Amino acid sequence: MKGFKDFIMRGNLIELAVAFVVGAAFATVVQAFTTMFMDLLGLLGGTPDFSSFKPAGVSVGAFLTALVAFLIIATVVYFGVVLPYTKAKERFAREEMDAPALTKTETLLEEIRDALTSGRP
Repeated sequence: MKGFKDFIMRGNLIELAVAFVVGAAFATVVQAFTTMFMDLLGLLGGTPDFSSFKPAGVSVGAFLTALVAFLIIATVVYFGVVLPYTKAKERFAREEMDAPALTKTETLLEEIRDALTSGRP
């Protein structure tokens, strides 16, 4: 039982569970956006539903509808999550890089200071 308890209490598992729940909630938001966007497209000329499209008797309509929905979802995820995350990550990395590196003289002075405070000769 101890091994199972350690497995359950491992931080990675908890973080993964939280990510899964948040992802499921986000999927609902994206699905609602997709439905709304398809309805807006429908105002232009009918809701895009290719389900009955069968060129040469091959049912490709459901695939085309799923493809359009996928492209909308991918666009929302990219511009709503990936792009802002990347820009924020770059900004924080840039702030870390802005701190100047210590010169040899500064490093030597720090070592002398540390030696004096520790009482080492």
